[in-house]
Amino acid sequence: MFSPEILKKRREELSMSQSDMARQLAISRQSYFAWESGKAKPSRQNIEKLAEVLSVSTAYFEAEYKIVETYLQLHAPNQEKLESYADQLLISQQETKVLELYSIRVLDDIALSAGVGEGLYDEYESIEVWTDKDYNYDIATWIKGDSMEPVYLSGEVALIREGGFDYDGAVYAVVWNERAYIKKVYLEEDGYRLVSLNPDYTDLFAAAEDHPKIVGKIIGHFTPLEG
Repeated sequence: MFSPEILKKRREELSMSQSDMARQLAISRQSYFAWESGKAKPSRQNIEKLAEVLSVSTAYFEAEYKIVETYLQLHAPNQEKLESYADQLLISQQETKVLELYSIRVLDDIALSAGVGEGLYDEYESIEVWTDKDYNYDIATWIKGDSMEPVYLSGEVALIREGGFDYDGAVYAVVWNERAYIKKVYLEEDGYRLVSLNPDYTDLFAAAEDHPKIVGKIIGHFTPLEG
């Protein structure tokens, strides 16, 4: 990759101005400035002219040139040492990479059932878990059961944005007959049809007379990070 920094450094080593370079290359100063500022890249023909004016090889302007040139001047044992050191630096860089984590408070005694349903309590405790993504949510709770597999897995955390029914086919948290569910919901004349993703489960019907409540839409889900 062409390096404007290397071009500038070589020009300054020879005590040449940008105007001097432009005159020798038979181009405008603005065109040369664009190369040295990184706003434009010279063509192969112009790189050859630059190499001639600055008394270097065309490869000199590549960002990797200095490393490769140094490597090629080393004897074989030292080349092996350099390769080993480079590998160690890469491993160290990967190991020291900092992963930003975000705290999620999960309602610990309420599970949104992807199966048989679970009790919903007025009082609850929460537990702190961690994820590497920053979510915008209102309520976090556990998923239990397998009726929403393969998308929503038992043991994951479901994230809810509070609100009522929005549109058919979205996945909602629903409270019905004192149990909480996570299901695809369809509005019907006299209630809600609750649909599982797992074909082994039949649909449920939450009659309006039972006063089912849409807690909110599921806007995300994740497996908490361990350690």
